[in-house]
Amino acid sequence: MDGSDETNRSHQRASSRDDRHRFVGKPSGGRGDVDPSTKTRPRDREGERIRIEDGIVRWLLESDALPIAMFRTVAMAIAIIGLLSLLLFGISGQLPVLVAVESGSMQPNMQTGDLVFLVEEGRFAGDGAVAGTGVVTLERGRESGHRTFNSSGDVIVFRPNGNPAETPVIHRVHFYVEDGENWVQTKADPNAMNGATCVDIPSCPAAHDGFVTKGDANDAYDQLPRSGAETTVVRPDWVTGKAMVRIPWVGQIRLAIDSVGTATGVGSIVIVATSGAIALVLFGMAAGTDEGGS
Repeated sequence: MDGSDETNRSHQRASSRDDRHRFVGKPSGGRGDVDPSTKTRPRDREGERIRIEDGIVRWLLESDALPIAMFRTVAMAIAIIGLLSLLLFGISGQLPVLVAVESGSMQPNMQTGDLVFLVEEGRFAGDGAVAGTGVVTLERGRESGHRTFNSSGDVIVFRPNGNPAETPVIHRVHFYVEDGENWVQTKADPNAMNGATCVDIPSCPAAHDGFVTKGDANDAYDQLPRSGAETTVVRPDWVTGKAMVRIPWVGQIRLAIDSVGTATGVGSIVIVATSGAIALVLFGMAAGTDEGGS
């Protein structure tokens, strides 16, 4: 009995020494330990740390570091915007796809700050469209029943006098005239003439084929001196788009960006590029922190 007890005590002391040697220098939960039952590294209080050594794709997708999470959010937003832009371009068939309304000349059917979706003027042509343009005038819209933005005819975006330096105008097309036509006598509404005659208007008779336009809130046609867009008859090739849908107030964002660009002397593209550069800097900072951090 005594010999057997002594043997058991010797085995217990040896086992204790083995246990102590087994864990010397390897604290429980260390980053290098592997649980033989699951073959995974144990997690600390913050969960498993994703490091760049685990693969840059996994690091970008799973890291909880704040700069990387911000970068991931920005990248996702850019991707969604890019896909949406491609979709809208496929429907629209032109650039720009979206424009912001800057004035109240189309009230109450469009408001300042509305964002308007445009299509190429030949697409989605309504009944009674002028041959070769896809644009329905107010005059023809009354006959065919074609209406947009609560009134007959189409609303177009055009550059006054065809000048690319001029701010584009979004107004309704009232009627189409031919080269040399005295449109004041043949088609004009006297209520939109402010008492003017063909003699008072430089674009009468018409110097070329095109559209006579007017803002829904304006008293007179754009082709009259000191009225509306102050343009001659709008040639079809001056038209940059046809308005289809408006999104109330969202255009304020676009107008704000343009205002910043004007105030700072840089365009919206530069502002977007600067935002991208900041995102890349955050990305680089995060990479350095994760590689050298604890």
